[in-house]
Amino acid sequence: MTKNELARELADEFELPRRQIIELVEALLDRITAVLKSGDKVQLTPFGQFKIRDRAARMARNPQTGEPVHVPAKRVLKFIAGRALKEAVGTAKRGSGAKKSGAKKAGAKKSAAGAKKSSKAAPARKAAAPARKAAGAKKSAGAKKAAPARKKTAAKKTRGR
Repeated sequence: MTKNELARELADEFELPRRQIIELVEALLDRITAVLKSGDKVQLTPFGQFKIRDRAARMARNPQTGEPVHVPAKRVLKFIAGRALKEAVGTAKRGSGAKKSGAKKAGAKKSAAGAKKSSKAAPARKAAAPARKAAGAKKSAGAKKAAPARKKTAAKKTRGR
C-alpha cells in the first residue's frame, strides 16, 4: 500500500477531502522523522515503536577474499512491532500458557464432538494415547533420566535470549 492509497482509503472512510488527509499523513510522518532524528524513540502503543540505535565501529571480513574490512560506526533505525500488530499479522510467539489454554479448549471441543459421534470413535482415541506414551518411553532409557535432560535444554534456550 502506498501513501496515496492509504490517503484515498482514509478519505473515503472518514468522508474528508483527500488533500486534507494527505497533509495529515505527511505531517505525521514528518513529525516521526524529526523525533527520530533527535535521537528519541517513537512509541505507538498498540502498533509498535521506532528506535535509533548507535552501532560501534568494527572489523569485518570480506567473504570473497578474507581480507579484514573496517566498518565505520553508524546510526540504525529499528522497528519493534507491538503485541497487537504481531497478533493481527499472525507472527506473535505463543507462550506456554497460550498452548495450555488452547489445548484445554481443543480438548473440550473434541469431547463435545466425540459425544455426538458413535461410540466406536472414542475407543480408537484411547488406544492411540497409550501408544504415544509407549513410543516416548522407548526413546528414553528411563522416565526419571529424560526429565532432567529436558529441563537443561529449556534452560539453555532461555539463557541465550
